[in-house]
Amino acid sequence: MIGDKWTMLVVRDLSAGPKRTTELLEDLHPISSRTLMGRLREMEQDELILRNNYGGLPRRVEYELTERGRRLIPLLDALMKAGQALDCNECADRKESTGYYCDFCPLRYDESNFVPEASVSIQPKPEPIRRPKDDSIVLL
Repeated sequence: MIGDKWTMLVVRDLSAGPKRTTELLEDLHPISSRTLMGRLREMEQDELILRNNYGGLPRRVEYELTERGRRLIPLLDALMKAGQALDCNECADRKESTGYYCDFCPLRYDESNFVPEASVSIQPKPEPIRRPKDDSIVLL
């Protein structure tokens, strides 16, 4: 029920409150929409999440944890503490590459290390190295 690659990550994201499908796709990047929808359907069948369809155009659907799904949160906390104890977190690497800590990182709230996202400057990607143009090659 929870052993696949994405289920616990969906539980982690929904532990903060209900989310729309697009929000989950953004938070769980690089998950494909097809994989996410399949996982959400399975979790709904297992009664871990509740799907709220508000209708309208565009269609508005939110997912939230059920009481059964909320019982997994202590497991998430235990996994996070185990990762911290084993120094398995790559917070510094994430901060260096993206400019911010993830929402669940304890370093995010450490004021000595916290950098507001608005003050982070995004560096442009360097141009790819191109071969010099060689006019001696002629295609027939």
